[in-house]
Amino acid sequence: MEQTVPLNVVIVDDEAPARERLRDLLSDIAAEQPTRLVGMAGNGIEALRLIENARADVLLVDIRMPAMDGIEFAQHASRLEPHPHIIFVTAYDEYAVQAFDLNAIDYLLKPVRAERLSAALDKVRRVAPVTHEQIDTFAEPRRHLTCSERGKIHLIPISDVVYLKAELKYVTARTGEREYLLEESLVQLEQEFPERFVRIHRNCLVARSAVVGFERSVGEEGGEGHWSVRLNHVPEALPISRRQWAHVRSELGG
Repeated sequence: MEQTVPLNVVIVDDEAPARERLRDLLSDIAAEQPTRLVGMAGNGIEALRLIENARADVLLVDIRMPAMDGIEFAQHASRLEPHPHIIFVTAYDEYAVQAFDLNAIDYLLKPVRAERLSAALDKVRRVAPVTHEQIDTFAEPRRHLTCSERGKIHLIPISDVVYLKAELKYVTARTGEREYLLEESLVQLEQEFPERFVRIHRNCLVARSAVVGFERSVGEEGGEGHWSVRLNHVPEALPISRRQWAHVRSELGG
C-alpha cells in the first residue's frame, strides 16, 4: 500500500486556544490525513513572515485578526509559488462568498469537527493546482502590496505608495523612502484600487492623495508644451500624456 505523503500545514489564528485546538485535531486525524505542522501565527503579517522560509501546502486561516486579516493574507499568499491551498477556519459565516472568490479549498465554521477538517484536507489532496489566472479577481482591495527581495517578503502599505509605474515586466511602486519591484499588472492594480490611484500615462498611476500640483512645460520654438504632475515625497514631476490630460483634470481638478 502506497504511503500518503504528509501535507505541510501552517495555522493562522489570533487566539492561542484556537491554534492549539487545530493542532490537536491535526494530531487526532493523523492516521487518515498525515500532516506536518510547520508553524503557527497570530495574524496575517506574522504568517507571511513564517512562510517566507517554511514551505506550506495548506494554510488553516482565521478571518477576523488584527494587523492583517485572513482575507488579505490569503490574497498575498495566493501569489506565492508554489501556491499554498487555503482553508478558512472562522466563527463567522458571512465571509464565505469572499473566501470562495479567493479559491479557498473549504470554509470551516468553529468549533471545527475532526471529520470536517479531514474532509477539507482530502480536498487538498485531490484538487488541481490553482493558477494565477484563477486568483486575479480580489474580493476587496488589499491594504498592502508585497515585494519579494532576496527571499524576503516586504509588505508595502497601499497608503504609502505615491505612484506605480510599469517598466518592462515589472511594476515599480514608489513610496517616500524607496522603490519596490512588484510582479503585478498595472491594469490589475488600477482595477483593484480605482479610488486610490488615477492613470496619468499608459505606464503610470499616481496616488490621488499625493498630488500637490501641476506644471506645464514650454514647447520648443513656441510649440505646444505638456503637463506634468507634482507629488508629495518625490522630487521629480511625472509627465501626463495628452491622451490622459482631460481625464486627469476631471479627476484631480487640474
